[in-house]
Amino acid sequence: MDLILASASPRRLDLLRQIGVTPSEICPADIDETPMKGESPQSYALRMAETKAKKIAVLKRGRFVLAADTVVACGRRILPKAETIQDASFCLNLLSGRRHTVYGGICLIRPDGKVSSRLVKTAVVFARLHETDKQKYLDCGEWQGKAGGYAIQGQAALFIKEVIGSYSNVVGIGLYEAGALLKGTGAFN
Repeated sequence: MDLILASASPRRLDLLRQIGVTPSEICPADIDETPMKGESPQSYALRMAETKAKKIAVLKRGRFVLAADTVVACGRRILPKAETIQDASFCLNLLSGRRHTVYGGICLIRPDGKVSSRLVKTAVVFARLHETDKQKYLDCGEWQGKAGGYAIQGQAALFIKEVIGSYSNVVGIGLYEAGALLKGTGAFN
């Protein structure tokens, strides 16, 4: 299958390889990721995935393009991708002792231009974080560039009491849904 992954995430690539999908090309989409005023986390996740896929599909016509986006939300509040230690600390303080939702937008554009999208929803329950645990996590730097300021597949696993739904969605892409989209094309078994 001639598939382009419109993502720079090594985690998404690893997850896809786990189900036997190896993209022929990686082509990250540089887009404006600013949420629109009043936009829900669900709509934002889908819009980001679709915008990434469409941008690359225009550049790489006639090929399969797969894109995804991960959004961590507390209620209707969209948490940032942590770029600074202040961002990460803010996210961890907000998530501590609470249940939150991780939305995964997935979009596949076929060579004929047909667009198919899916939204994956996973609930994650964080333990109450002690200041020393939080500081240790901030010091490790694993939070950098991560939606909601944490990586569930790393040291933050110590904070997770429960995951309800797709674990792979929290890591970077819902594998069941991505696999279903790809199988639906007939080009992936």
